[in-house]
Amino acid sequence: MTTYEAPTLAGVVFPRSRVATITMMIGFALLTALAAQIRIPVPGTPVPITGQTFAVLLAGAALGSRAGAGSQAIYWALGAIGLPFYANASGGWEAATGATAGYLVGFIAAAWVVGALAERGQDRNVWSAIPAFLAGNAVIYAFGVTWLLVSVEGIATMSEALTAGFTPFVIGDVVKILGVGLLLPLAWKLVDWSRR
Repeated sequence: MTTYEAPTLAGVVFPRSRVATITMMIGFALLTALAAQIRIPVPGTPVPITGQTFAVLLAGAALGSRAGAGSQAIYWALGAIGLPFYANASGGWEAATGATAGYLVGFIAAAWVVGALAERGQDRNVWSAIPAFLAGNAVIYAFGVTWLLVSVEGIATMSEALTAGFTPFVIGDVVKILGVGLLLPLAWKLVDWSRR
């Protein structure tokens, strides 16, 4: 028995080819780098509020699991080699493995999760898209908060890690989830309308 896999938005809009997929992966890596520069420092935590999670969720939903995760792996790698792709135009190995490394790795896993859900059609309407994006965001927090707990001096308990890496960001992430949760179904409606 075969499970149904819906095509992703990018797969419907653009021709399916290796060159197109790689181009879109690089494009979403660059979009994530641009979104990282939308940065609001948060007192008491090394983690700023950024636009990255919006780009990560969008990459997974638009590209699917493998290409979405690939786009975020490219983003992480380009920042790790020193390009100013991370928040506050930072980059380099120290930034790639520093306090926010858990979030950066979480972006890869979250894009895969959201992409897998999009491949099953969960990005087509608001009522299934928002839970898919919540799941992706939960993956980012799981990686990010855990990394803060094990790697940042002065954060010794899960409560402290949550205070530093989760609580200050909930409202902003809800706004980003709602934004992408409305954008993807709207994009699908436009694509469906244009194909009539």
